[in-house]
Formats: sequence, structure tokens, C-alpha cells
Amino acid sequence: MHNNNDIESLHNNNNHIVIELLVNNHPGVMSHITGLFSRRAFNLEGILCGSIGDGSKSKMYLLVKNDTFLEQIIKQVRKLHDVLDIEVYEDYDESIFKNPERFLNIE
Repeated sequence: MHNNNDIESLHNNNNHIVIELLVNNHPGVMSHITGLFSRRAFNLEGILCGSIGDGSKSKMYLLVKNDTFLEQIIKQVRKLHDVLDIEVYEDYDESIFKNPERFLNIE
């Protein structure tokens, strides 16, 4: 079981990165992307997703552990039909995973 200090250290060390995806927004997209990670026994530490613009596209933010298999998974994510763009960030604001209502503009 994690306490608050464990969660803080999880997001404040350099063992994690954020993958930002621009994807087509339709049923099943998140399942395809998360399934790719799952099939390779790669854990997603955090997921945020929200539609943008006219709703035909979404932004996904994936918090993942940075390890030797990550580069190969990123290459495979790039090949998915619904992934339009991908950015990888080693330096990120962990508050988007702690307070997602700020990111999603939920009141």
C-alpha cells in the first residue's frame, strides 16, 4: 500500500516520463493504446485523456516508468492508425496527475 510520501516520490524522481498523444477520438482508441502497453506487461502509472477542438481528436497523457523497453513501445504506439502525434517529456508537471480537474477544466 502506498502512503502519500510514496506517491510524491513516484512523481518526483526521474524514473518516469510522460507520453503525450494526439489521437482520433472514437470508441476503442484508449483501449487500443492501453492494450499495447498491457500486452507487453508495461504498467501505466497515470492516464489523462480529454477531447479537444470540435471533439474529433483527443489528447492523452500517459505517465510511465522509464526503462529499457519503453523505446520499443513508443515505436509501436507511433504505428497505431489513430495516433496522429506523439511527444515524450522527461521533465513534466506532476500536478496534472494529482489534480486532473485542473487539466480537464472540471468544476
